[in-house]
Amino acid sequence: MAVDYTVIVVYLAGMLAMGWWGMRRARSKSEFLVAGRRLGPAMYSGTMAAIVLGGASTIGGVGLGYRYGLSGAWMVFTIGLGLLALSVFFSARIARLKVYTVSEMLDLRYGGRAGVISGVVMWAYTLMLAVTSTIAYATIFDVLFDMNRTLAIVIGGSIVVAYSTLGGMWSITLTDMVQFVVKTIGVLLLLLPIAVVKAGGFSEMKAKLPTSYFDPLGIGGETIFTYVLIYTFGMLIGQDIWQRVFTARSDRTARWGGTVAGTYCLAYALAGAVIGTAAKVLYPALGSPDDAFATIVKSELPVGVRGLVLAAALAAVMSTSSGALIACATVANNDIWSRLRGVVRHGAEDQDQDEVGGNRAFILIMGMAVIGTAIALNNVVEALTVAYNLLVGGLLVPILGGLLWRRGTVQGALASVIVGGLAVIGLMAGYGILANEPVYYGLLASLAAYVVVSLATRPTDETVLATWRERLAGHSPELASEPVPAPQ
Repeated sequence: MAVDYTVIVVYLAGMLAMGWWGMRRARSKSEFLVAGRRLGPAMYSGTMAAIVLGGASTIGGVGLGYRYGLSGAWMVFTIGLGLLALSVFFSARIARLKVYTVSEMLDLRYGGRAGVISGVVMWAYTLMLAVTSTIAYATIFDVLFDMNRTLAIVIGGSIVVAYSTLGGMWSITLTDMVQFVVKTIGVLLLLLPIAVVKAGGFSEMKAKLPTSYFDPLGIGGETIFTYVLIYTFGMLIGQDIWQRVFTARSDRTARWGGTVAGTYCLAYALAGAVIGTAAKVLYPALGSPDDAFATIVKSELPVGVRGLVLAAALAAVMSTSSGALIACATVANNDIWSRLRGVVRHGAEDQDQDEVGGNRAFILIMGMAVIGTAIALNNVVEALTVAYNLLVGGLLVPILGGLLWRRGTVQGALASVIVGGLAVIGLMAGYGILANEPVYYGLLASLAAYVVVSLATRPTDETVLATWRERLAGHSPELASEPVPAPQ
């Protein structure tokens, strides 16, 4: 394993070096939080694919393939569909808004007063997303070094916190680009063909496994529908995803670069399912489907290649973890802390330098909170389900409603967030956290509250809508950090 260890150590050292390099470029708030809104198509596509394809998509995607066969691709497939929908239908408008957070978009659209509540919901989602990604370090480091769970979380989490704190989005962008390349080589170009060959090829796999393993809908229609609600719609509204859209240098880059990344996700989804299916042929009696990735890597790959593929798994986890961390810190600082303090920033660019230190401090604080929570938390699936249920149930309707329905009002948006969020929490308590009903009924309750309250209240002030239309068209010279005042 000495060669494999060397590959991993070099990779981790490279991540820290990228963080240090990124620090030299992050000299303003815009550079630190959204990479100066300067990413071209290649970097934008690579980093967007890196953030959405995390440990759940890699280790979990292979595990679903082990359990269900080719239909196990549906979870990651719906992530790719969500990214495609975001890129084709919404990304250009989102990029032109020149905001930093989803809550700022809601304030801009509805005329203020929606930010803190929506910020709290988004913060909870990004925090739990970062926590669940951080927990995955325990699995990878256990395979590599037979390491204690707590120590693995601390080491893996500390590296991500270090490079994210140093250079913000520039560091994360540079590391994500490396991680995208490593994942592509490790999973698609090495592990996929080796796994299929070791399993005897597709003909041998079909001979040894039930026909359900090759049924595209074998995982079940209800499960697929739930994946669409949670992951496809979750891709449309998550702060971690929007913050990457904000890095695009133009709306064309956001649209076409995101489309390339979404298409890549579809290929990655199928690759994971095929690898899992091959693992089922090779190791039919594993204790847990999630062990399939580590088992096939450890047992079937040659020295050196094994280290690279494990580095690919580590890359998948790190990219999602760092993206969720900076999103969590951005929301905590800009949407919650600054608003509670009553701070109104009147966007002179020369003030950005002073704000870099504050955002850097929040990344460090949130990073420590993420590591501590990851150590204390046991059930990763439940934590991630709670996060996505709250996100979709509480924020999907007011966000998409603001983009698509002119008659939506701030009162309707607030009612939608509150009713949807409380409905999801109550239904999870009644049906169970992993049940499908909470997100179904919570989303319906959120939609009903939004429509009814919006129609029952005065339409949004025309001056607010005019400012919104100007920003959507990309004509407004105002900085995104300056909130739109509520109509008097």
